[in-house]
Amino acid sequence: MSSEKLYIEKELSWLSFNERVLQEAADKSVPLIERVRFLGIFSNNLDEFYKVRFADVKRRILINQERGGNDNSKHLLSKMQSKALKLNERFDDLYQELIREMARRSIFLVNEHQLSDAQKSWIQKYFKRQVLPHMAPLLLTEDMDLLHFLKDEYAYIAVELIQVEQKPQYVLLEIPTNHLPRFVMVPEQKGKRRKTIILLDNIIRYCLDDLFHGFFEYDRINGYAMKMTRDAEYDLSREVEYSLLEQMSEGVSQRLTAMPVRFVYERDMPEEMLHFLCNKLGISNYDSLIPGSRYHNFKDFIAFPNVGRDYLENKSLPPMRSAAFDGFANSFEAIKNQDILLYYPYHTFEHITELVRQASFDPKVLSIKINIYRVAKDSRLMNSLIDAVHNGKKVTVVVELQARFDEEANIEWARVLTEAGVQVIFGTPGLKIHSKLLLINRREGEDIVRYAHIGTGNFHEKTARVYTDFSLLTADPEIANEVRSVFGYIENPYRPVKFNHLIVSPRNSRSQLYRLIDNEIANAKLGKKANITLKVNNLVDKGLINKLYGASTFGVDIRMVIRGMCALVPGVEGISDNIKIISIVDRFLEHPRVLITHNDGDPQVYISSADWMTRNIDHRIEVGAPVRDPRLKQRIIDILDIHFIDTVKARAIDKEMSNRYVARGNRKKVRSQLAIYDYLKNVEKQAKKKNEAN
Repeated sequence: MSSEKLYIEKELSWLSFNERVLQEAADKSVPLIERVRFLGIFSNNLDEFYKVRFADVKRRILINQERGGNDNSKHLLSKMQSKALKLNERFDDLYQELIREMARRSIFLVNEHQLSDAQKSWIQKYFKRQVLPHMAPLLLTEDMDLLHFLKDEYAYIAVELIQVEQKPQYVLLEIPTNHLPRFVMVPEQKGKRRKTIILLDNIIRYCLDDLFHGFFEYDRINGYAMKMTRDAEYDLSREVEYSLLEQMSEGVSQRLTAMPVRFVYERDMPEEMLHFLCNKLGISNYDSLIPGSRYHNFKDFIAFPNVGRDYLENKSLPPMRSAAFDGFANSFEAIKNQDILLYYPYHTFEHITELVRQASFDPKVLSIKINIYRVAKDSRLMNSLIDAVHNGKKVTVVVELQARFDEEANIEWARVLTEAGVQVIFGTPGLKIHSKLLLINRREGEDIVRYAHIGTGNFHEKTARVYTDFSLLTADPEIANEVRSVFGYIENPYRPVKFNHLIVSPRNSRSQLYRLIDNEIANAKLGKKANITLKVNNLVDKGLINKLYGASTFGVDIRMVIRGMCALVPGVEGISDNIKIISIVDRFLEHPRVLITHNDGDPQVYISSADWMTRNIDHRIEVGAPVRDPRLKQRIIDILDIHFIDTVKARAIDKEMSNRYVARGNRKKVRSQLAIYDYLKNVEKQAKKKNEAN
């Protein structure tokens, strides 16, 4: 088999992942409103795909052209465009299907042509009072720089003003969703049970004449939806006098005027208008020009309101408290008593915010160190860090300014923290800090005891309600001291440092992961049982893939849960016969990174912030930690075992990228995310009983 067929292009694999998201919108067993929201998730994902992955391939083509070289990027771009267009067609069909399904349940998402006379009158009043103050028409002239004005986070209506025997005038209207709700409830006649929702877009369409009358001469007026997506990359100034904070601020500003990579327009848009807009935006042959429906920026549908019955959305799964904290005067005593493992969103993130809150005023606490990648807009945790400074604690926050699409938020937090007296560190340019660490130093008697957090996800109160992630809390001095060394490494990445327990990128991740795989290969060669269980978001690093191929050929059984991109091809005879891969897409976004090796009957279990991508292994600061407590090791093993018996939401990953559901056969229905909730609920129930008995 040729080497080319041993790796799936990561960009196509990513589109295959987003197809799994679209499957959730198509799944009739998913509550109706949740299906609509999955359309929003799909759309949001696709926006990011064009900004990052599509833009990267386009950039490679342009660079190769400049250098006179040639590669297969043009062919790849063509395949990406073809796949994306097919997914968009499926998306449009599903949208129409879901509109009909909602109507059957007396929820009507209407356009401006489907209003009663009373509703039309209400719409005009709403427009004049609420919408009109936010409307700023942009006249499109031959000499204006449209690219400078257009934002890629917004949908627009391109307006055509037609006057007999005159050239049409074009005006652009930004749909002001940053000021107003996208979905507006329209009053119904008394006694009617139906609920009517209209998009802000359609309110504007209906009231175009109210906006332009008296300012322009026209006989007819038409509006057409459009949206542009820009390349999300940016060049940073390397001037010596620029601080990293200033460079990042400049870089984010540059993104606002970056070149377009996708232009989506309403398929009824006149050819003349389309040609004019494409010329003004400099749309090239390598950009994606997509005819679509009259609605864009579908990411807003993630927050589509449920105005119907409760059964139209998922039943709430209240996050549970960990019994490991019960019976202790404070969080520190609980962690010192035993390592604690939290699994969000099944467990509440409040255990972490409470730990930091206690640390902010505890007289014994000397210092707090934390590194942040993404945090909530109004973060209780960040506010507690500011409180800690006011209480005389030494607080150090490592802020990753290059967290894609969160740069502006992190720049603002960096300023707020600095003004409050927090020591803010940005790390080293070119070496992204993606680890999820917290270290609290506490004086207890004559000793300084260190309490550490190592996680797979961000310190983000909001995403912790929808992302599955592990947090390990420990006072194990060997682990906590190495976490301290990681912070030292962040401050000075050129200082020699050795890690005996933690797996730290880029210091030792590749060698340690290779070692763990090689150990299973050695056991397999000796005829011993050997297996590897891996759960990550993305698997695309060829070095690690080749190691797994090698392990498979020697008889190591390998099973994986890969949510997103997977470049490895399972089931290839003689190469990956022993590798099975599934993907779980369900109500929560699967986010943990976990590695389990059999280790001759003494399993080794690691949780990590790092995906198996070259950037995470070699070009970022990432941290993985061994889970040492036998109870917690078994808990993680059990959780992953539950994924592999999923007969509802598991898809098989194969070389065809077919996204077929794992065959259920005669097995009972198991939906792993719900089964894990029940499993952890039982774990906490038993732990609580044990605490009460003691």
